[in-house]
Amino acid sequence: MLPSTRIAAAVSLGLTALSSVASADEARYNQIALRTEVSQTVAHDLMQVTLYSEAQDKDPAKLAAGITSSINEALQQARKSTGVTISLGSRNSYPVYDDKQRISAWRERAEIRLESADFATLSKLTGELLQQLKMGEMSFSVASPTQKKTEEALLQDAVNAFKARAQLATTALGGKSYKLVSLSLNGGGFHRPQPMRMEMDSYSSMAKSAPAPEIEAGSSQVNVNADGVIEVQMP
Repeated sequence: MLPSTRIAAAVSLGLTALSSVASADEARYNQIALRTEVSQTVAHDLMQVTLYSEAQDKDPAKLAAGITSSINEALQQARKSTGVTISLGSRNSYPVYDDKQRISAWRERAEIRLESADFATLSKLTGELLQQLKMGEMSFSVASPTQKKTEEALLQDAVNAFKARAQLATTALGGKSYKLVSLSLNGGGFHRPQPMRMEMDSYSSMAKSAPAPEIEAGSSQVNVNADGVIEVQMP
């Protein structure tokens, strides 16, 4: 038989455990998960262009040399334009087969990628380079600093929207107030449209016969989400 002091201690521990369970259950009582999302339309301020050189020859060494020369010439010309970021894209070659499945020639393609916030400069440079290269893709996006600045401005709006929804849920349940259990703010929601692809022949003909065409960069949605849990305090 346990001494009375041990029995009292055991009872005390049991009550404490029951109290903890009750507290845990009570902490989850009247809890509601809520989500709000705010967004803002942001104009694209960055332009990307992919140009490429492509050719075919029976001599793979001669073919590679010709492609390299074409790309190097384009790079030298592109470096003369200020405010344009230049990088090499993919480069690949593959065999061309005849009717008897024998290699009859080789085909090679190499890309350069240009990016700039100065649409006029990049558009003009693109038109010039299309005298020797072909158009692969033209796209527009929101620059990272612009996206970050927009998300930071939307954070307060997301919090205010969450508070309004929390108060609405509290009132709907007949509560007098609520406690904030958790809140998570998530940026980076960014809906970008598909890149605009232009027909090589049409753009090349415009580049040869007229000034660089007007650019309509479009826009995207920058989103911030607020996910949280509240505990409604009943009267």
